[in-house]
Amino acid sequence: MAIVKEFKEFISKGNVIDLAVGVIIGAAFGKIITSLVDDVLMPPLGYLMGGVDFSDKKIVLVDADTVNKVEEVALRYGSFINSVIQFLIVSFCIFAVIKMMNALKRKEEELPSAPPAPGAEEVLLREIRDLLKNQTK
Repeated sequence: MAIVKEFKEFISKGNVIDLAVGVIIGAAFGKIITSLVDDVLMPPLGYLMGGVDFSDKKIVLVDADTVNKVEEVALRYGSFINSVIQFLIVSFCIFAVIKMMNALKRKEEELPSAPPAPGAEEVLLREIRDLLKNQTK
């Protein structure tokens, strides 16, 4: 029973839940980036490069042979190019988000904060000063 209790404590910790949420959001973000690259960026880029579709680019090492049931062996460098572009886009998005967060943090730091409350000794010294001023008047 101690293991079950320990497991419940582990699962209920905020870090585990935050990690699960991060993984789920990361997977969804990955799908969005994949669609952005494959469906939005690559078609115009391929058009500008003369109708090139990177996902279909490959170097065939062994042709497929349906009679002998041999599958095609190829170096699919187009998929690699797509993956590199996806990586660059994801990296840039993360960079932009962190840059914005840092800018917001700097703005918070730049805001003048209220002066710290005086300590007990300082309050006492001020009272003594004020009493002495009042006695001399």
